[in-house]
Amino acid sequence: MAYAVIQTGGKQFRVTEGEVVRVPTLIAEVGAAVEFDTLAKGDGDNIHLGTPVLDGIRVSGTVVEHGRGKKIIVFKMKRRKQYKKTHGHRQNFTAVKIESLGS
Repeated sequence: MAYAVIQTGGKQFRVTEGEVVRVPTLIAEVGAAVEFDTLAKGDGDNIHLGTPVLDGIRVSGTVVEHGRGKKIIVFKMKRRKQYKKTHGHRQNFTAVKIESLGS
């Protein structure tokens, strides 16, 4: 099965064709085409690594939706000091459907 490792938003993702992946927020409309830099590409026994990216190989996809992830509770406490603090956080994301892994 062919796969690629892409980089976006300071993070790396292992993707396959037809997969929907949640990446950090992209500035693109729903339905727009986007392209990513490819760090590595593999298909079975063959693996191609870039230094740092593979030249001429771009992974393309389509923006499916924009949204916010589940809420994460951040709780800080110092025992015996009467100190408690609670924060919530929701990370923004863009869901992208991978159309092709490049050639």
